Amino acid sequence: MNGLYALKPWYADRLSGVRGALARREVSPDTLSVAGVLCAAGAAAALAWLPVPFAAIPVALLLAARLAFANLDGALARDTGRTTRRGALLNELGDRAADLAMLAGFLTLAPLWLVATAGLAATLPSWVSLAGAAAGAPRLNGGPLGKTERCALVILAAASGWVVPVLVVLAAGSMLTAGLRLARLWRELGQAQSEGQR
Repeated sequence: MNGLYALKPWYADRLSGVRGALARREVSPDTLSVAGVLCAAGAAAALAWLPVPFAAIPVALLLAARLAFANLDGALARDTGRTTRRGALLNELGDRAADLAMLAGFLTLAPLWLVATAGLAATLPSWVSLAGAAAGAPRLNGGPLGKTERCALVILAAASGWVVPVLVVLAAGSMLTAGLRLARLWRELGQAQSEGQR
């Protein structure tokens, strides 16, 4: 069920040199969280204002940077001993804000109700994972339609103009992902409760 999330360790390894440079310059992990949101907003602007297929390159570059910042902020905090509860909160809020900012680029291209539905659906997998973590379960990530797949779909829309099909797939895939995560968490928490009662 991990989808493209399975590539995260490989991607983190590619970014290790960047992480080291940021640590030497004492860049704040929180700055990287904010930068990820700004990149997502830039991608949305490119999607909204540039014609197909010319939007594809800036959207792809900005969303690649958004994913890099999402990977770097927590890793940099751990590497430099600067993990804080406030940083964790900013990281989570930043990820949700980046998703919504990215999808706001569709507002000039598709019906409001469809963009809103896709935006709500895109946040559901994370809310389910956060609720599971609050209940004591391990944090779940990945697909079938996680953060990386959402970015890939937006790039596809920028390159092809298939705005409505992409939003439909994004909404349905996100709801499926949330449902699969919820089912897995329900099962794991039930097993943990049964074992605790023995």
